[in-house]
Parts: sequence; structure tokens; C-alpha cells
Amino acid sequence: MSNLAILLEDRGILSIGGNEWRDFLQNLITNDVDLLSADRAIYSALLTPQGKYLYDFLLVQAGDSLLVDVHATQLPEFLKKLMMYRLRADATLEDASSQWAVYALLGDVPGLGNELGACLNIGGGVVYRDPRTVKLGARAILPVDDASEIISSLGFLSAGRPDYEAHRIGLGVVDGVQDLEEERTLLLEANFEVLHGIAFNKGCYVGQEQTARTKHRATIRNRLYPVAFDGAAPESGTTVSANNKDIGTIRSVSGMQGIARLRVETVEDGAPLTAGDTKLTVKELEL
Repeated sequence: MSNLAILLEDRGILSIGGNEWRDFLQNLITNDVDLLSADRAIYSALLTPQGKYLYDFLLVQAGDSLLVDVHATQLPEFLKKLMMYRLRADATLEDASSQWAVYALLGDVPGLGNELGACLNIGGGVVYRDPRTVKLGARAILPVDDASEIISSLGFLSAGRPDYEAHRIGLGVVDGVQDLEEERTLLLEANFEVLHGIAFNKGCYVGQEQTARTKHRATIRNRLYPVAFDGAAPESGTTVSANNKDIGTIRSVSGMQGIARLRVETVEDGAPLTAGDTKLTVKELEL
């Protein structure tokens, strides 16, 4: 199978610099910033004070600065929110999306380690093992003008977005914009702990109290699951039913597979599920 490189045109890059960006972010985001280094990328999120999802992103250290890979539609509000929290911290925040190209890489990257988040500096950018799961492959943040040449030099061929979506959805890895609901979804509903996006042993951050309480009380009533379709693939947003009751919705869809938000109790009971006229089978996470 060829090594495939998929340009993720819907991603933006936020550049964070200054002498205090580590302390600034450590008090805000769900993962432990102390885990982040030139050799390791991390996955994280910013929550509401009530512990509900706002934004998720990947963080890579590049020299003395930080590059944050976030969905482009979320970047303006994400930047505004960080500016609000910054106060007097010595941290600079800049939308640097025009300077960088973001790729998903499916295949072997020469010289890149297999550890979660392992990084390789190349061509003025960074190639890194996806910190959510190694099965998702690697990602690259590369200077726009040199990106195509660097990708080719690594032995990768250009592919389309459907190749990446099929791979992501097949594994059951959520996409924040497609699968989660801002100010409604709890991170544990979206498998963030399994995706290495939460550090339960760090200090306080925005929404930490509710997130910890949810984990320790095991109070998750809904969860995002990978599903397979037996019949015509339903559209995103289609209601899922069991025993004539609505118990969830379809989120991402790729071919005959998708991600659905479902009632945990119903799934554990093994009740037959349908979305319209299509039968659903809940799959195991492939992480």
C-alpha cells in the first residue's frame, strides 16, 4: 500500500510564544503541558467552566514557540477566548494559518519514532506521530511554500480527504467539529481519556472539577461509538432508535461506517439499533 498524504485544508495554526506560554496554558487546557517538548506532541481541549467541550487541538513545540493545530472554523473564537484568559501573562498569540500547511500521513515516515506524539523536525516544520493513537498515523505542519516538496521527499503520494475520513472513522476517533457539540459534550463521552487528551494527575484547569467528578462517579450516560451500517448509509444528524425510542444521533459518516452518539445503557443491553431503515452494529474502538 502506498504512503498517502492528505492535505487538511480545514485546519488552522495558532502560534503561541513568549516566556510564560507554558504556565499560561497549563492552567487552562485538559492535558499536561509538562509532557510537551520538542520531541513530543500532545492532544488536548479547552472546556467551559462547567466541563463542557469548546475546542480540541494538537500541540507541537517548534523552537521556543508552540504551534497549535485546531479546526479553522474554531480558530477565531479560540484565539479570542485565549486572549481573554491571557491577562498579564507573557504570551503572544497569532493566527499563523497562512504560513503553514497541515497534512495527515498514512504510512511510514522515515526516521520518525513509533511512540505517541514522537516528533521529527524537517524542512523548517514538524512531522509527528499522532498523539491520540499510533494507528491514526502521523501528521505534519510544514511551511506552505515547501510543503509539497517535503511530502514528496518523504515518499508520500497525495490523496483525498475521504481516505483520511475512512481511516479515522473506522478507528472510532472523533472529530471535534463533526462529532461533538460545543458547550454540551463531556470529554469522557467522546473517549478523550482513551485518546490521551486528559491528564487526571495535573493541577486545576478550566472545567477540571466537573471532568474529575464525572470520571470518579462513572456518570456517563451517552458516548460516541464507531458503528457499521447494514443498509443505505444514513446522513449525519439522523436519529438512532431502539425499541421505538430515540437513543442517539449519527455524527460522522464514511461509506458503510460512522460515529454515533448513543445511550450507554441501551448499547450495553444489546438492543437492536436503527437509523431510519438502516440497521446499526456498534463496533469496538480500534485504538
